Amino acid sequence: MAGGATAAPPLPERLGPGPRRRARGPGAQEEHLLCSVPAAQTLARVIRPCYGPHGRQKLLVTARGTTVFTGSAAAILRALELEHPAARLLREAAHTQAESCGDGAAFVVLLAEALLQQAEHLLRAGLARSQLREAYAAATAEVLALLPSLSIRSLGPLEDPFWALYSVMNTHSASQMDYLTKLVAHACWATKELDGSFHRERVGVCTLRGGRLEDSCLLPGMALSAKPCGQVISVLHGARVALFVCAFGPASPNAPATARLSSSADLTKFRKGSEQLIEKQVAQLVTACINVAVVWGNIDENTLTLADKYGIMVIQARSRRDMVYLSEVLGTPLMPYLIPPLKPGKCQRVYQQDLGEGVAVVFEWECPGTPALTIALRGATAEGLKSAEQAAYHGIDAYFQLCQDPRLLPGAGATEMALAKILSEKGSRLEGLNGPAFLAFAQALQSLPETLAENAGLVVSEVMAEMKGAHQAGNLLVGVGVEGIINVTQEGVWDTLVAKAQGLRAVADVALQLVNVDEIVVAKKSPMCQQDSNPVPKKAKECLSPVKKSNPWNN
Repeated sequence: MAGGATAAPPLPERLGPGPRRRARGPGAQEEHLLCSVPAAQTLARVIRPCYGPHGRQKLLVTARGTTVFTGSAAAILRALELEHPAARLLREAAHTQAESCGDGAAFVVLLAEALLQQAEHLLRAGLARSQLREAYAAATAEVLALLPSLSIRSLGPLEDPFWALYSVMNTHSASQMDYLTKLVAHACWATKELDGSFHRERVGVCTLRGGRLEDSCLLPGMALSAKPCGQVISVLHGARVALFVCAFGPASPNAPATARLSSSADLTKFRKGSEQLIEKQVAQLVTACINVAVVWGNIDENTLTLADKYGIMVIQARSRRDMVYLSEVLGTPLMPYLIPPLKPGKCQRVYQQDLGEGVAVVFEWECPGTPALTIALRGATAEGLKSAEQAAYHGIDAYFQLCQDPRLLPGAGATEMALAKILSEKGSRLEGLNGPAFLAFAQALQSLPETLAENAGLVVSEVMAEMKGAHQAGNLLVGVGVEGIINVTQEGVWDTLVAKAQGLRAVADVALQLVNVDEIVVAKKSPMCQQDSNPVPKKAKECLSPVKKSNPWNN
């Protein structure tokens, strides 16, 4: 590194000679000391091109035959069919990061892969696994202790969050990001509590096909991308809502009948009994004053006719996420059976809202402090709407983190480079085993801004040289931009402290677990699963087969 600390001696000289290994042939392939490294490299190779604001998209075809077009690392990991246990462990850590902080799945995968590669270098240099774990744990503690000192700006309690959310949402390829960020910032600000707390479920996102993203708007209350199923399309006063995660009708309409019917009179009585049961269930809803039923399941036509008769508005939800949001906002449980809840949800009115070609159902309140708002996103294609929806949810999650801790870190790889600089300087001065581990951790952190530069189409060596020189000179606000290095404060590129700290903890946990694995043992399937215990000749099997495939060429 230029200037400052002197270069550290090579790791083998510092650690001493390691255990002697058997000589390998000239054409033999070198085995990995860490069996999880190849899986981590393969997974990172898939995720790396999607990292950062200039990352590329993936067009994936899942095992079910569905096509996924996305640049989100979390969505890519969900679509992959993974068999290697180390890859599954990495995916689990990335999913945990994405669920808790909304973003950072690619950060976890790429940094964990870089740490495992550096760990293998340390093992080849002679460091024991137990010593490596202790040194990595010390380096992680040092990084987490240094992280708050790099925060140079905070979101004020009365400040517009637009500038803080823009860089978080701009990591996804959605057009008109300025307008979308304004919608998200306004929705988050309007639903913030007086005590400064913020509940993510108070801001919903509804996607409607048709129109442009500029046609998106905010709807009061909670809106679902759905439409009423029956003749009742609105409840304008005193709506009482029940949420059902079951079929709206008989519990199991396709179940085999076990009743013994000996005459046509018994059949008529059996049918009337089923109809009476359905009428009783709907009557229970009427007795409980339920006039809006939101269903995540099949809707029976006869039951829907009864609901129309009693003036019950029936809405079929499209996703469980919508049901969970309604349950949180309305304060009513999700019912697994067609019975009224003890505490139904209450709102002022429920009605159908036409937005161009799309139709939404709005649950609206009329009070000074609106408890919920919905961002109605418009778009011409399903993939464009999905990208905009992901960006909106990441902005909502980022505002939730800022309400917990308003501190912000420099983005665009500036924080990673600053941490790498500090760790390198400290590692070159440390005696013992922690020094090489600090240097290895610093090298892994530097791989993240290198990936940003590579995805931006820049010359990585030149950008990294300029960036290292700036950080060595004390300018810790230099990051990677579209044309080279940038000042992150001038460009407004920020990361939340909560998400970055959580990501580093997740990376450290999964790396320390995988470092301690020396072998992966896969239990083979029993031979009984592959061949019958009493084998039957092939010709006999063909004769016993109830269905014989026909040859079209013999017709």
